[in-house]
Amino acid sequence: MQSLSRKTFNIFAQHSRPYKKTVVFMMLGLVFGVGFDTYQPFLFKALFNLLAAGQTGAVPAMLIIVWQIFFIGLGSWAAWRLSGWFLSKYEARVMSDLLNTCFAYMQQHSYTFFSNNFAGSLVRKINRYSRTFEDLADILFQNLSQTTLQIGIIIIVMFFYFPPLAWIILLWSAVYVYFNYRFAIWKIKYDVARAAQDTKVSGRLADSITNNINLKLFNGFDKEYQEYKDMTGELFRLRRLGWNLGTVSETVQGFLVVILEFAVMYGAVLLWKQRKLTVGDFALLQAYLLQIFQQLWNFGRFVRRIYESLADANEMTEILETPHEILDAPGAANLKIEKGKIELRDVNFSYEGNTPVLENLNLTIAPGERVALIGPSGGGKSTIVKLLLRFSEIQGGKILIDGQNIAKVTQNSLRGNIALVPQEPILFHRSLLENIRYGKSDAGEQEVIAAAKLAHADEFISKFPQGYQTLVGERGIKLSGGERQRVAIARAILKNAPILVLDEATSSLDSESERYIQDALKNLMKDKTVIVIAHRLSTIMQMDRIIVLENGKITEAGKHQELLKIEQGTYQKLWQIQAGGFSPI
Repeated sequence: MQSLSRKTFNIFAQHSRPYKKTVVFMMLGLVFGVGFDTYQPFLFKALFNLLAAGQTGAVPAMLIIVWQIFFIGLGSWAAWRLSGWFLSKYEARVMSDLLNTCFAYMQQHSYTFFSNNFAGSLVRKINRYSRTFEDLADILFQNLSQTTLQIGIIIIVMFFYFPPLAWIILLWSAVYVYFNYRFAIWKIKYDVARAAQDTKVSGRLADSITNNINLKLFNGFDKEYQEYKDMTGELFRLRRLGWNLGTVSETVQGFLVVILEFAVMYGAVLLWKQRKLTVGDFALLQAYLLQIFQQLWNFGRFVRRIYESLADANEMTEILETPHEILDAPGAANLKIEKGKIELRDVNFSYEGNTPVLENLNLTIAPGERVALIGPSGGGKSTIVKLLLRFSEIQGGKILIDGQNIAKVTQNSLRGNIALVPQEPILFHRSLLENIRYGKSDAGEQEVIAAAKLAHADEFISKFPQGYQTLVGERGIKLSGGERQRVAIARAILKNAPILVLDEATSSLDSESERYIQDALKNLMKDKTVIVIAHRLSTIMQMDRIIVLENGKITEAGKHQELLKIEQGTYQKLWQIQAGGFSPI
C-alpha cells in the first residue's frame, strides 16, 4: 500500500513540474497570508495594553493601531486571494493533464485487459484519480502547509517572549500530531476496503445498466436488485465504520484541546502573578491559541483524508504502473504492404496459460486470395484474427505480412492496413457520420455517403429525420443488428485497407439485405487479401479456399466442391446439416 502511495505521489509530482512558477506564486501568497495573520495579534496586544492603562491621551495611538490592524487584515485578504487564485489554476491544469495521461495509458492496454475489467469501474478510477489530486493539493497547500508554517512561527515567537508556555505548546503539538498520524496509518486498511467496495458497486451498476435488456428478458430485476443492495449495504457498513472512527479521533482531539487551553492559561496566570505578563499578553496568547486550535483541529481530518484519497487513487496508479502487454518493438518500422501475403509459421497460442488454442499452426494466404475459416466454436478462427491484429501476442512462431514480422512493425501501421468487420459491431454514441468516418478520419461527407450507399446503409439512414447526424445511442443501441452491421461495413469500405477481415459480417442481416451486402462485399474484396470467418456456409461457397479449423489445427482445405467430396469430412457434414436441415433429436 505504501509503495503504491509513493508511486501516486511521484506521478502527481511529475505532472506538477511544468507548473513550478504557479506553485511559487501560490506559496508566496501563502507565506504573506500566514505572516500577516501571525503579526496581527501583536497589534491587539499593544491595543489592549493601552486600554488597560486607562489613559485617554492614548486614543490617537490606539486609532493608529486600529488603522494598522485594518491594513494588515487587508494585506492578509489580498495574499490569501492571490494564493487561492494560483492554486485553482495549478489544480485545474494538472487535473486535466492527469485525465489525459490516464486516458492515453489505459487505451494502450491490451484487448485482454479490457475483457477482464468493467468499463464502469475503469471510468470511476480515472475520475477519482484527478479528484484525488485536487483533494491532496488542497490539503497539502491550503491546509497542512499553512498549519505547519503558522504553528512554527507561533512557537518561535512564544519561545522568544514566553519560553515556559512555548514548551507546553511544543510538547502538546508533538503529541497531537503523533496521535493523528498513527491513527490515520491504522485506519488506512479500512479506507482501502471502502475504496475497493466502491469500485465493485460502480462496476456492478455499469454492468447491469449495459445488460438492462437481459434483466427484462429473464425477469432478473429482483435478483440483480438484491445483489446490488447487498453490495451497497457492505459499502454503507465500511463508510459508516470510517466515519465512526473519524468521530473517535475528533473526540480525542477535543480532549487534547481542552488540556492545552487549561495548561497555557494556568501557566499564564502564574506568570502574570509574577508580573511577567500584561493584559495585552493575554490577548496575544488567546489569539495564538485560537489560531493553533483552528489549524490543528482539522489536522487529523486532513491526514486521514490524505490516506483516504490515496486509497482511492492507488487503484488507478496500479493500472498506470502495470506494463502494457503488447508493445511496439524498439525501432519498429511501419508496415508496408505491396501484395498482401499473409503467413503463419509454427504459431502457438493459449489464453492465460490454459489449454493451447493453436499448436504449431502453419497457414499461407496468397496476395489477393479470399480465404474462409470455418469449424466448430473454439477451433481457433477468431483467435487467428486477434493474433493477426496483435490484440494478443503469440507464444511461439511468427506471423508475416509481405515477409514483415508483425511483431516488429508498429501496431498503428499494422491495424491501419487491416479492415475488420466484426460479428457484433460496437458503435460510438455519436452521429452516424462520425461512426462511418472513423474508417478514414479525413474523409469528406460525400465520401462517407458513397461508402454508406455501397453498404446499403444509406437506405435506412436517409429515412431518419436527422439523417447522417442521427445519434446512434450507447454501443449503437438505437439501431437494429442489421443496421449496425451495415454501418460497420460502410466504415470498412471507407477505410479501403489492403487486408480485409470479415467475422460473420452478414450474420445479422435479413436475406434481402444480405444479398445487397454480398454485392457490395464483392466490390470491396477486389484486389484485397480477404479472410472470412463464417458459420453459414452459403456465404463462402465462392471463396478461393476454405480452411476447416478444429482444435487449433487445419483438418481440411480446398474449394467448396473439393471439400464436399471428402467422405465423412467435417465440411461435408456441416454442409449436409445446413443444406438439408438439422438432424432430428
